[in-house]
Amino acid sequence: MSGQSRQGIGHRLSGVAVALGLVLFLGGFAWAAVSYRPYTVPTSSMTPTIDAGDRVLAEKVDGSQVKRGDVVVFEDKSWVSNAKVVKRVVAVGGDTVSCCTNGKLTVNGKQIDEPYLPKGSLAEIQNFPTVTVPEGRLFLLGDERQGSLDSTAHLADAARGTVSRDAVSARVDAVVWPWKGMLGRPTGFEALGALSQPGPLPTIELLIVAGTVLVLGGGAYGPIAKRMGGSRARAARPEAAGAR
Repeated sequence: MSGQSRQGIGHRLSGVAVALGLVLFLGGFAWAAVSYRPYTVPTSSMTPTIDAGDRVLAEKVDGSQVKRGDVVVFEDKSWVSNAKVVKRVVAVGGDTVSCCTNGKLTVNGKQIDEPYLPKGSLAEIQNFPTVTVPEGRLFLLGDERQGSLDSTAHLADAARGTVSRDAVSARVDAVVWPWKGMLGRPTGFEALGALSQPGPLPTIELLIVAGTVLVLGGGAYGPIAKRMGGSRARAARPEAAGAR
């Protein structure tokens, strides 16, 4: 096969790589736009999981999909008027929740390990009375429990601080600015039932990265091949001169 033929095949393959890369890259962003919404968390009530001012990506979900341990975005006018709130679900309809037993949150008589809490802080021993969560509702806490205006701040309400599942619009998957990555799995709740499965964000990231590599690699082929072809041509000219 001649060098010109190989070069032609190379150009075609690079074109395919660029086209495929664009499909993956744009497809990843389109998938993210359909599945996720960005939010800026204004307070430190979810520290250290999410600090004040952090930008998060939250997967759009129906409230019926929410499970214990999820960090969710919701809106409840009895809490804050016309504002989204981000808290962690610690109990769902039918659960009995209280704090604390040996310094730990207790749900349905089980002590819950919560490694995401601030270490050594009063958040681990913040007490509140036993609450039985009505069906279709959620009990939510901030990870920084000492200063969080969460369900414990609304215990005097008729709903005992609980929030309707219908109020939930999204589940936080990752902190993206500053970059902290995917939230840790709340494995302390596994003994009470299945946890939510991670959203598609890792797959979306893979598509975008793969697309970027293909576009850059395919786009770089032309200049590289041209430079290599020029080098081979210059190397061949002295040989031709010597043959004369």
